[in-house]
Amino acid sequence: MIVVACPGQGSQTPGFLSPWLELDGVAEQLAAYSEAAGVDLVQHGTTSDAETIRDTQIAQPLIVAASLIAATQLEKRAGRRPGAVAGHSVGEFGAVAIADVLSDVDAVRLVGIRGRAMADAAAQTPTGMSAVLRGDEDEVLARLAELDLTPANYNVAGQIVAAGALTALAQLAEDPVPGTRVMPLQVAGAFHTSYMEPAVETLRSAVADVTAADPQSTLWSNRDGAVVASGADAVDRLVTQVSSPVRWDLCMASFAEHGATGFIELAPAGALVGLAKRGLPGVPNVAVKTPEDLDAAVALLNGEAA
Repeated sequence: MIVVACPGQGSQTPGFLSPWLELDGVAEQLAAYSEAAGVDLVQHGTTSDAETIRDTQIAQPLIVAASLIAATQLEKRAGRRPGAVAGHSVGEFGAVAIADVLSDVDAVRLVGIRGRAMADAAAQTPTGMSAVLRGDEDEVLARLAELDLTPANYNVAGQIVAAGALTALAQLAEDPVPGTRVMPLQVAGAFHTSYMEPAVETLRSAVADVTAADPQSTLWSNRDGAVVASGADAVDRLVTQVSSPVRWDLCMASFAEHGATGFIELAPAGALVGLAKRGLPGVPNVAVKTPEDLDAAVALLNGEAA
């Protein structure tokens, strides 16, 4: 079983969509996604600078659109759809679209709404996120509790993302748990925490008129690493994950339990492959950063040598 994964925020870089736009049909696909999201994804994927695409209301649809473009090209070249899919944070919207729970356009439209709502929530209080690398997990969690910080992402053993007030994150960096390294992340707020509750209600209203189908591929959830069989349940999980921790560690444990034999990360790509090297040791992986990486991904998906 080859797991195909869609990344979350922080994976975007200036100009990363430029090589994809050279492929037939991608310009039209991206134009449709731009209209659905209410964001000029061509401009932001080709000419906007790093600070501009860090804005969560731009970054979210940009990243999901890139994953869906890469998925379309992968399926076209491989001659078949991925049989197993997951997404990290906002990447779950790409995953549910690939699994046919939502249409691509509905998924990108909802991500546009999600991004704007989360930007509004983030603007209410200065917050951010920092990765805490290495260290004893219990000691790290105890230190976060002392500072009123939330463990927003459990990415892999030895990596927890702390989220909350910028002043508290600064204290964590100045006085970290012994043996840890604290690395500030280039995100615009304390995502996957209670700070995002206003965005949850906005997204809940937006999904009310969306028709969800049951997944046509094995689909994992960030909430608990469970395989989701119901389209309605998958959409509900998309809503609640806005203010709930991302348990990518449990997803990777579930990939292993289900016999994953390969791991493909779709564009923008990079971060999840790095986690997979630690969480799924010995499992071949491919990061599809540009169209040049598609041949290796097709080979892995079709069971050939990576």
